[in-house]
Amino acid sequence: MRHTDSRQARSSVLLLIPSSSYRANDFMDAASRLDVEVLVGIDKEPALSPSESSMVTLDFDDPDRAAEVIRDFSTDTELSAVIAVDDVGTLVAAKASRLLEIPHNSVQSVEFTRDKYALRNMLATTDLPTPTYSLIPVGLNEDDLALYIENIVFPVVLKPRNLSASQGVIRADDPTDFVAAYDEISTILSSDPSMINCSQEFRETILIEEYIPGEEYALEGLLDEGNLKTLALFDKPDPLTGPYFEETIYVTPSRLPVDMQLQVEATVQSACKILGLSHGPIHAEVRLSETKCYVIDLAARSIGGLCARTLSFGSGLGLEEILISHSVGAAIETKGDAEGASGVMMIPIPSQGTYMGVQGLDHARAVEGIEEVTISVAKGDSLVPLPRGNEYLGFIFSRAANPEAAEEALRQAHAFLEFDIE
Repeated sequence: MRHTDSRQARSSVLLLIPSSSYRANDFMDAASRLDVEVLVGIDKEPALSPSESSMVTLDFDDPDRAAEVIRDFSTDTELSAVIAVDDVGTLVAAKASRLLEIPHNSVQSVEFTRDKYALRNMLATTDLPTPTYSLIPVGLNEDDLALYIENIVFPVVLKPRNLSASQGVIRADDPTDFVAAYDEISTILSSDPSMINCSQEFRETILIEEYIPGEEYALEGLLDEGNLKTLALFDKPDPLTGPYFEETIYVTPSRLPVDMQLQVEATVQSACKILGLSHGPIHAEVRLSETKCYVIDLAARSIGGLCARTLSFGSGLGLEEILISHSVGAAIETKGDAEGASGVMMIPIPSQGTYMGVQGLDHARAVEGIEEVTISVAKGDSLVPLPRGNEYLGFIFSRAANPEAAEEALRQAHAFLEFDIE
């Protein structure tokens, strides 16, 4: 951690970056282009070398203590904003911002987004469409589980209350599926990572939701005094029907009719207001079923992984630049200045094992419309596919004249890749 020698405090932004984040360098590059001083709060191993940034070590698992450390740290460096790069830092950011009395989402609103059951409870009190839902305890014996299943109207989706990236989200169409999903999620919740990252409360129950058929979309937005500015609406062209819900392709702009896009925006705006979210980035997952728009999930942070690289706004600004500019109160222009479409594929892990390498990268990168293919795992890494895993092999990025061409380029590039997994 570096302190300024000057008695006069400097205005800076603190980024909360977990050690597993892909986006540390993207945020640092954006800050450099904007000439904004950035400090980094890390939870474990440094995501960047100390020479690249001032750092403060935090315990993301103890948000109250982490917020106090940030407050004390700010006595030497005046912080204009605390930005969480991923889910794990959102509660720390809210609590620290409250102590520093700088613009932020309320702690309670962020807590709602960190608990899928609390999210459902809040939305169920309104006129917004919402699936029926309930909680089931972990550790039921066979007889008690059978009694619970008697009251289930299939199909349903079982999910952990606060894991991300579709980890542990499983569809069940009948009692046999339900028991298998229940056992699988129970195993995930008792695993070492869950024991470390999930509080006891979130490991004791599983959320059961009515399965909502329909196509799924993702909205990337920015809240300013509670008003939602839509930055991008993504199509998810691959069907997400289960039994697992691995997200693969995102394409923007959306091919939805304008009236349906407005419906999605209005639904997300209402959900933000209901939860009390008012400031900074949000990422929403919605599903359109017949004439209704259902909020599947809503997070108080920007899109995950490297997916933000698909987005470009006024004067060529990237998403990270938009978020940093907004956090320091700078005027920003989010209207895109380029025609066409862009897309990203999160490369799924096809099987469990040890990653040994990949073939076909040159062919994949040579596909017309492909801007970049990034492999984010290293030789020797252990790979765990959904529903137990929560990571991807990497990302493929495309840019083309229209959404159809952007999507097709991603599929062609992916077809060239052959992964060696032992």
